[in-house]
Amino acid sequence: MEFFYMILFFLLALLYLLSPFLLGKFQKLPPSPFISLPVIRHLYLLKKPLHRTLAKISAKHGPILLLHFGSRPVLLVSSPSAAEECLTTNDIAFANRPRLLAGKHLGYNYTSLVWASYGAHWRNLRRIASLEILSSHRIQTFADIRRNEVRLLVKRLRAGTSDDGHNVVDMKSALFEMMLNIMMRMIGGKRYYDDDESGNLEEERRRFKEIVTETFQLSGAANVGDFLPVLRWIGVDKLEKRLKVLKEKRDGFMQELIDEHRKMIKGSEGQRIQTLIDVLLSLQETDPECYTDEVIRGMMQVLGLDFFHFIYLQGKNHFTPCVLRKN
Repeated sequence: MEFFYMILFFLLALLYLLSPFLLGKFQKLPPSPFISLPVIRHLYLLKKPLHRTLAKISAKHGPILLLHFGSRPVLLVSSPSAAEECLTTNDIAFANRPRLLAGKHLGYNYTSLVWASYGAHWRNLRRIASLEILSSHRIQTFADIRRNEVRLLVKRLRAGTSDDGHNVVDMKSALFEMMLNIMMRMIGGKRYYDDDESGNLEEERRRFKEIVTETFQLSGAANVGDFLPVLRWIGVDKLEKRLKVLKEKRDGFMQELIDEHRKMIKGSEGQRIQTLIDVLLSLQETDPECYTDEVIRGMMQVLGLDFFHFIYLQGKNHFTPCVLRKN
């Protein structure tokens, strides 16, 4: 009996190792690098910097490759014509998002605009974003905010010059803060980067900056559990706990803004500048089931925190070189 189990184990292991090559012939899959190790598959090929490593693999093995990062199949496309084929002709086939751990906790279980799979729900979110939030008319209504922030930046730069008119200015940091102020005034009507560092708003600013920093660190962190789920099952992966804590911080911050604007709308008299939260809350009154607080938080996340994450990466990387090296 023991000999039978040994033979069965050997056959199953052999079938597991040969399955990628056998399935590739029947399914007409793209070619893969020959050596695929058990469990980790092609993860051993990855080295830093990632984009250069993938370029070398593509140059050696071909412009279209099928890699397996642990349990996840990954299509590597480095040919412009093939990329155009994937992103235009067959864009719907590639429209679904990978179900990564960050999307589960930060994307409301893969239901936000960034993480939702292609379908009726995603199309509805896209319609809300394009017609109600990002339309040319809506963007134009915030033109005064953009002009005001540019004036404040110029005024601040002039105030910081020396008597001889020469001074070293960190323009990347200044532009980063200006963009965040523009976006946050459009979303919630508040400036989170200001020379006035006093009062209750300073605590809110501190929380906001902390959330942006943590979002940048955890969203860009390599999560082995996404490729080797067994590590999550046995409790080795600790990133999920940090993502849960970050989700609570983000939800709490955004819900406070929503509740604050809800009170302002009820108690306001006369006209005032409508923020994007105000627009979403007005839509909620007409269709509460469609525009729930979770949907509003998801939209705020896409327009605010995820956008700030992108700007943070572009404008703040010189302040956090250690984080970029780790990622």
